[in-house]
Amino acid sequence: MQTLDGKKSNSVFISFVAVFAAFIIVCDSLVVPFLPYSGVWYSWIFISEPITGIVLGPIIGFFSNLVGAMIGHSINFVDFYEFLFTVGAPIGAMISAFVFRGKWKIAILYYLTMFLGLFVVPVTWQLPFWGMWDVYLAFLLLILAALAATRWRNLWDAKSKTRLIYILALSTFIGLEADVLFRIFILIPCQTYSLFYGWDVTVLQAIWAAGAIETPIKAAISTIVTVLIGPPIIGIARKMGLSV
Repeated sequence: MQTLDGKKSNSVFISFVAVFAAFIIVCDSLVVPFLPYSGVWYSWIFISEPITGIVLGPIIGFFSNLVGAMIGHSINFVDFYEFLFTVGAPIGAMISAFVFRGKWKIAILYYLTMFLGLFVVPVTWQLPFWGMWDVYLAFLLLILAALAATRWRNLWDAKSKTRLIYILALSTFIGLEADVLFRIFILIPCQTYSLFYGWDVTVLQAIWAAGAIETPIKAAISTIVTVLIGPPIIGIARKMGLSV
């Protein structure tokens, strides 16, 4: 995020960082009570993750989510392995920030790298291909948005109130699925499914099927929330001298 100038802008920025860090800690400390759990987003961090990156920017958004998630996971402790998987949250926030700002190459390179690492592992081919349909959809939307924004440069203009809605929605969804993809990368190519949990392919197949239902629902909830709260938050930030 860029500030205008002076101490006032710096203090406003620091205040925003503190507020969002507290928001992340609260969300990550609360358990999702009414949705199935297949290993992704045991807490409500999927709500705070995208908007934090979008407002604070890719770097500050990353570290705010990282610190907030580590504290939140310590409060709502599941196991030590979760501290590794939750790094996906700051990565998701960072990708949301890049997409929101039209930094297409970074987001596309990230997805391609994760896909390459995933599909070179033999066990991946034993899992239902449709189990990651939401991740594939996010990548497709990323490519289409990048092509459209390159062809029609005014299309991706976050300063436009009418365009801001779909830009927020796409940035949120693509960033959240980038988070999911990171967790999958840690689970499968890094073989933590066996090293940490001792699972076999049969267990992974069941988790894959559950994840095909769980993660899209949570991503949809987060997208709706971001679209609702994003415009007023961004408006306040801009009025206070911050360039989002």
